[in-house]
Amino acid sequence: MTSLSARRILLGVAAVVVVLLVAAAVALFTPVLAVRTVSIEGLVAVPQSQVRDVLKVPDGVSMLRLNTDAIAERVAAIPRVRSARVQRVFPSTVRVSVVERTPVLYFDSPQGAHLLDADGVEFAIQPPPPGVPKLTTKHPGGSDPVTRAAVAVATTLPPGLRVQVGEVVARSVSDIALNLRDGRTVLWGGSDDSARKAAVVGPVLTRPGQVYDVSSPDLVTVR
Repeated sequence: MTSLSARRILLGVAAVVVVLLVAAAVALFTPVLAVRTVSIEGLVAVPQSQVRDVLKVPDGVSMLRLNTDAIAERVAAIPRVRSARVQRVFPSTVRVSVVERTPVLYFDSPQGAHLLDADGVEFAIQPPPPGVPKLTTKHPGGSDPVTRAAVAVATTLPPGLRVQVGEVVARSVSDIALNLRDGRTVLWGGSDDSARKAAVVGPVLTRPGQVYDVSSPDLVTVR
């Protein structure tokens, strides 16, 4: 290769580099890729204004300069939000996808009803939605092992049984009972073997009785 050919190649490479640097500068520091729209999806109970307050997306900032992980973390810090995802949708939209916490149990306190989600997280103090069972236990709370066991049971109940439960009574991690809205009681035991218990409880509840013991799914009793 002659020195002239090599020089031409170097000049070509340099020109490409300059073009790329200019393009990057335009994208990063000019309004070409500026954020113009913020789209928020998945909200039901969380006010959109609350999410927008924590987004803190500066007006006119380039899409490429956004720290989407940091934005998602700020949204996920809202108590009623279980998770959040932030995506760039070029050329000018930021999409925020929110998964809210939904209550599976609640417990009463002098401050009001504490809502617990499927992770055992207390995320709100307010009247529970219709159909959410009450938790009765000695030391209710997200850090209490008995509470977490009761939540684990509540989340594994078959849908047909879940809508019948008015109260979950948890005396220990292995002594959990379901008081149905019609006055009957299901003795569930612990959260172990919940899949097998869920499989047998439906047919058992069709039999006459008041107390249905499925704590040992191999030896179900009705009285």
